[in-house]
Amino acid sequence: MKKPKHLSPGDTVAIVSLSSGTLGESWAIHRFYIAKERLEKDYGLTVKVMPNALKGRDYLYHHPEARAADLMQAFRDTEVKAIFNAIGGDDTIRLLPYIDFDVISQNPKIFTGFSDTTTNHMMMYKAGLISYYGAAILTNFSEYVKINDYTAAMIQNTLFTPQPTLDIPSAPYWYDDEDEKIFWDEKNIHTLKPYHPEEIGYEVLQGQGIVEGPLLGGCVDVFIELLGTCLWPDQEEWAGKILFLETSEEDMSCDLLTWILRNLAAQGIFDVINGILVGKPARRSKYEPYKEVYRKVVGFEAGHPELPILYNVNFGHAEPIGVLPIGVRCRLDADRKRLTLLESATE
Repeated sequence: MKKPKHLSPGDTVAIVSLSSGTLGESWAIHRFYIAKERLEKDYGLTVKVMPNALKGRDYLYHHPEARAADLMQAFRDTEVKAIFNAIGGDDTIRLLPYIDFDVISQNPKIFTGFSDTTTNHMMMYKAGLISYYGAAILTNFSEYVKINDYTAAMIQNTLFTPQPTLDIPSAPYWYDDEDEKIFWDEKNIHTLKPYHPEEIGYEVLQGQGIVEGPLLGGCVDVFIELLGTCLWPDQEEWAGKILFLETSEEDMSCDLLTWILRNLAAQGIFDVINGILVGKPARRSKYEPYKEVYRKVVGFEAGHPELPILYNVNFGHAEPIGVLPIGVRCRLDADRKRLTLLESATE
C-alpha cells in the first residue's frame, strides 16, 4: 500500500463532493465557508474547490460522472496534496464506471471522508493507496465555534504531524445527536455542541489478548452497495485485517445489522480477520442492542467467540470522531482496552 506524504502549511488541498451535493445548497453553504477559512487560517493550507463541488444536490445526483471527474482531476493535479470529501450520502457507488484506478495509484495523496465515502475508500484500497476514514468538510472541519479537541488532535497526529506509533484513546466526552442536536443553521454558528463526559469508554464484547493487522472497513450501511462489485475485497484480502465497522445516523434496525453481519460470516470474513473495531452507534438508543447483535452473529452463529471485538470506538457518525488510516497496521489489546497505530499514518 502506498502511504501519502503528510500535510504542511502552504500545501494545496482539494474539496470534492462525491456523494450528496449538500455542500452547495444555500442552507449549508455557510459551513463550507467556515471550513475553508479554518483550513486556510488554522492550518495554513490553500483550498482549491473542484469545478462541480458546489453545484448542489440536484445537479450532482443527475451527474455522477461530474463528481467522478472532480476526483480524477484532483488526483491528476500535481499541486494538490490532499483531497477532502464534503459529506456522505447514499449513491457514491454510481461513480464506479468513471474511476481510473491507475490515476489514483500513480498520484498518491491524502484522501479523507466517511459514511458513504466508504465506497471511495474501497476505490483507494483497490488502487493500493492508504486513505483516511474521517475528517469530512461538512461535519468535522466546519464544526461550529471550533473543531472539538479530540478530533483536532487526531487530524493533527495523522494528517499533519504523524507519529511513529499513536495510541487512539477513547474520547473523554460524547455528543447526543438524538436529543440535543445542534442543527445546521447560520443562527447556530456561535453555539458549541453540548458534549457530555464519557462514562463508558472502550468495551470488550468478547475475546482477549493482543491482535494486530492493517485496518480495513467502513460504514455497514454502504456494504450492501459494494457486495458483488470489483471494489469488495475477497476473503484473501480480508485475511489478517482488523475490521472496523460503524453504522450511520439512519437508525439501522438490529435485524438489518444482523443480516449484514451474517453475510460477512457467510463470506468467511470472520474466519480470517484478526479482530473487530465497532464504532460508537450514532443512535444512543442502539448502544446496548447492537452489542448483542455482534455477540450473537460473530461469537455464536459464526463460531468465533475468541475473536476480539472492541466496542464504542470513536469513528464514524457519533461525535467526536477520530481518523482511521485504512491499510495502516494497528494493535488491538483486548486485555488493556487499548488501540494503537503501529506505524505513522502518513509519510
